[in-house]
Amino acid sequence: MRVLDFSKVLAGPTCTQYLADMGADVIKVEPVGGGDDTRAFPPFASKDGYADGTIFLSANRNKRSIGVDLKRAEGRALVHRLVERSDIVVESFGPGVARRLGVDGETLSAINPRLIHCSISGYGSVGELRGGKGYDAVLQAFTGMMAITGERGGKPVRSPFSPVDQATGMHALSGILAAVIERQNTGKGMRIEASLFDTSLAFLGYILQGVWQTGEEPQKPGSSHDSLCPYEVFDTADKPVLLGVANDSLWQKFCVVTGAHALLDDGRLATNASRVAHREQTVESVAAILKSKTRDEWLAVFQAGGVPCSPVHTPSEMLEHPHTAASGMVGSYEHPVFGETKTVAQPLRLNGKRSEVTAPAPVLGQHTRDLLREMGVSPDEIAALHADKTIVTADIGNTAPIV
Repeated sequence: MRVLDFSKVLAGPTCTQYLADMGADVIKVEPVGGGDDTRAFPPFASKDGYADGTIFLSANRNKRSIGVDLKRAEGRALVHRLVERSDIVVESFGPGVARRLGVDGETLSAINPRLIHCSISGYGSVGELRGGKGYDAVLQAFTGMMAITGERGGKPVRSPFSPVDQATGMHALSGILAAVIERQNTGKGMRIEASLFDTSLAFLGYILQGVWQTGEEPQKPGSSHDSLCPYEVFDTADKPVLLGVANDSLWQKFCVVTGAHALLDDGRLATNASRVAHREQTVESVAAILKSKTRDEWLAVFQAGGVPCSPVHTPSEMLEHPHTAASGMVGSYEHPVFGETKTVAQPLRLNGKRSEVTAPAPVLGQHTRDLLREMGVSPDEIAALHADKTIVTADIGNTAPIV
C-alpha cells in the first residue's frame, strides 16, 4: 500500500513510520523551505556540512522524501496525481490549512474514493477549541496530566518523552488499520480523526474513574501509585531501587525475604487496600528495611524471592543492559550522509521477527526525481518545476538540497 505522509514533528511521523515498518510504501511530502520542522530541532546528527535533528531521524526511517510547494497550484497538481495512486493519506496541518492546500479529506476523497484519510490535530474537529493549535506539552497541561505529575507538593512536571504525541500516532495507526479492513469489505475509503486532546484524556481513563467515584482531585504521587503500596522508589544504602509490590502475595514474599515478620503479622497491613490506607506507616517501615543493604544486594534478594523490582537506570544504562541487546529493539541502518545510524525498532514481533529497516530516514527531497519519473513526468517538466521552485530535490553526492 502507498501512504502519502504530509505530517510533521512526531505524532504523524510515528504513525507512518510504523506503517512503513510493516511494509507500506511511505512517501513523505515535505515543504521546500526546509522540510519537516524536526530536521532543525537540536540535537543534530551532522557531517560534511549537512545536519538533521535526531528527533527527525527517530521517526522517519523506511520512507521516501519528495519536496513540493503545496502553496503553488503546480505543486498541488503533482500531489493530486500521487493521491490517485495512493491508499492512505496522513496529515497534521493546523486548523484549516489542509483545506487551503487542497489535501483535506473531502478534496482528496473526491479524487480517490478508496482513499483512507487520517487527520491528526490538537483538539479535534468539534468543540470550542477545534481551531486551537495543540502541542504535546500544551495538552499535558490542559488535560491535567502535568498537575498530577511530579513529587507531592512540587511544581507541575512535563513527561519528557512526548507521550501524547507518540500515543496519538499509535491511535492513528490503529484507526488506519481498521479502515483498511473495512475497505476490503466495502471498497470505500474512510476519514479518520485522531487528536492530542483525545489521547490525553484517554490516558487519564482510570484516574478520572477515581475522580468521579471519590469527588477528590488526585495529588502528585512522585514515583508511587495511588492504588498500590508499597509501589515506588526507595533509597538503599547506596542507590535507589524501584519496588513493585502489586498484590498481597507479593507483600508476603517481600516480608519473608527481608525477614520482616512483624510486618507480615501486622493485620493492618495484610491487604493492599489496608496498606494504602496506612501508606505512611507502610512506606516508613519498608524504607527503614531497605536502608540496610545496597541496591545490588537487594536486587539479588528480590529477584531470587520473586519480588518485582528494578534499578533506576539512566537511558544509557538501559542500552548497555544485555536484555536490550537480546530484545532486538535497537537496530541500525546505513544513512547516505551519516553512515551507520542506530534506531529503535517498532515494538512488535511478527512471527517472531522484528520489522526490517529497508531504508534510512531520507534527506529532504532525496526521492523527488524518482517519484516524478514514476508518475511519468518528463525531464522537461521536471526542469520547469525546478526552475519555478515548485519542487526540491537532493544531490546525495553533496547532500545539499537543490531547489
